[in-house]
Amino acid sequence: MPTENIPEIYIQNNNKSPDIFVYDFRMTSDVVKSKVNLSMNMFSFLQVGKKQVHFANTSMAVNNQQSLLLKKGNWLWTELLDTEAIYYCKLFFFSEKKLIEFLGKYTNDVKPYKEKVPYFVIENDDYIASFINSLSSNSYTNRNYSDVLITLKFEEILLYLLNKYGNKFEFYLHSLISNEVSPFKNIVESNVHSNLKLEEIAFLCNMSLSTFKRRFTSEYNEPPGKWLQDKRLQKARELLQGGELKASDIYLDIGYNNLSNFSVAFKNKFGISPTEITN
Repeated sequence: MPTENIPEIYIQNNNKSPDIFVYDFRMTSDVVKSKVNLSMNMFSFLQVGKKQVHFANTSMAVNNQQSLLLKKGNWLWTELLDTEAIYYCKLFFFSEKKLIEFLGKYTNDVKPYKEKVPYFVIENDDYIASFINSLSSNSYTNRNYSDVLITLKFEEILLYLLNKYGNKFEFYLHSLISNEVSPFKNIVESNVHSNLKLEEIAFLCNMSLSTFKRRFTSEYNEPPGKWLQDKRLQKARELLQGGELKASDIYLDIGYNNLSNFSVAFKNKFGISPTEITN
């Protein structure tokens, strides 16, 4: 069962990823199960059918009385619960940029909020049913004012759900804003003060050394060797200034194979030798 990257597979013009767009989705008995990697926030407005959605740490059954707001970054495994039926829904994708614009326009600032559940369940009602019927992937493409119209539809549903669910929904919207360190940065920064070599940190990132170096330079705007050396030497200075440790106690933990190389690098960085700090 291959993994599908959405919304990428639905975008006809691969050179341009729209900030908001609609896709009419059907799942038939020919495709009972599917794996999905979700790279944009998405409403899944269910119209016909029911299915089970499996997330990393939980799962839930969705029927045609419910819709979902799903957070980007989820890896989903879905399966039809009634293999004789057709599953039909409208997928409404929106970028983080558009969400930030909306929150700045209509809501108050709130403290960073991390929602543990990777989805928000929406109970369909007459208004939502009418809204879903008004969505069509053919209505907002290659037409005058298409971008304006679909932005208004985006604001319409968010405002309605804010009115319907109040703070609970507002908090969830704020939780969709990325404010966490990327997995790559998390691995790098958790090993800053270790004695691991670049090759070993690259391995932990599941990357070749050359790929790791390119990704690192893109993330931090400087080569990994220099960046790590500076961070480790700064840590060494803090330890030595504490007065309880000598250079011979720390050079291995800072990533140097011998005391001489550590002392030379330290003096080149700070203009004084490690012993001058401890004396």
